Amino acid sequence: MELFETLKLLTEAHGVSGREAGVRAVLLERVRGLCDEHTVDVMGDLICHRKGPGPRVMLSAPMDTAGVVISHIQPDGYLRFAAVGGLAARQLAGRTVRLANGMTGLIAVTPDKAGEDFTVSNLYLDVGAGGRGEAEHLVALGDTAAFHVPAEERWGRVLASGLSSRAPCAALLTAMEELSDSPNDLYFVFTAQSRTGLRGVKTAAYAVDPDYAVVVDATAADDVPEADHRGSCVLGAGAAVKVMDGAVICHPRAIALLDGLAARRGIPAQREVYKAGRSDAGAVYTTRVGVLTGGVSVPVRHLNNPAELVQLSDLRACADLIKAFAESELENV
Repeated sequence: MELFETLKLLTEAHGVSGREAGVRAVLLERVRGLCDEHTVDVMGDLICHRKGPGPRVMLSAPMDTAGVVISHIQPDGYLRFAAVGGLAARQLAGRTVRLANGMTGLIAVTPDKAGEDFTVSNLYLDVGAGGRGEAEHLVALGDTAAFHVPAEERWGRVLASGLSSRAPCAALLTAMEELSDSPNDLYFVFTAQSRTGLRGVKTAAYAVDPDYAVVVDATAADDVPEADHRGSCVLGAGAAVKVMDGAVICHPRAIALLDGLAARRGIPAQREVYKAGRSDAGAVYTTRVGVLTGGVSVPVRHLNNPAELVQLSDLRACADLIKAFAESELENV
């Protein structure tokens, strides 16, 4: 399947942190027959094992996006909520969100706070209900909602909601589908609750106990007007080989391996130094007695906004670099 079609499928699936079942279902349909066994752990991580004689290698990507969770249904039918995954009130106000059941609603600011500084407690979700009874037919406490902008492709770039997690998943899935033989013992892991403290990957990495790990994630593209230089990457320059982010300083051997593979195979690549944000790599690196960990990131414009933008050639480069690492003859750690 083409990368854009894969992105469409993944971005249409519901997957707020802790409620990744929709995304996991899409992935499960695609991984069947690509691995010797697959499991879903208690956290909701999808772990796909392709057996091999060499070192144990974990290749992972996060499934979840930020969103909101319904906390109160008011007598007038309006819904109050809490933010999940670090969204700020200004990011939410005036936005349309979609619940897991496909219903949409509008997030508004209470009139007394309109035009002023406000917090999430001053926001409410309007789903068109005329009272509590109608609202309770549509939603329940604990239901989640997320931004929803359908995927569109223009000039080799894709605009959609949720690309900061679904683009890494698409790259990892594509590498998995295109990989034939490998000398390594491979674990392809699609993780849960990355946005809420790198939670899922902690349990997955503990269970897999890998020798090597490559974490696939997103990084902010530093090519927008008046960029704040949080990161070092731009759209169109290829896969981003992670050097560091807010949670990890990658192992020098992992960086060298990925840089070398990109150079030898002619895979477009750039280096990622990301001053803000945290990736699952930080949790994997410190698992048990430590894991030799690197990262491959997809550059994303407007990271963590209601809609994000990626370039398909960068996504292609990420998939190729992940595949190259999986095929490599790796030394025992």
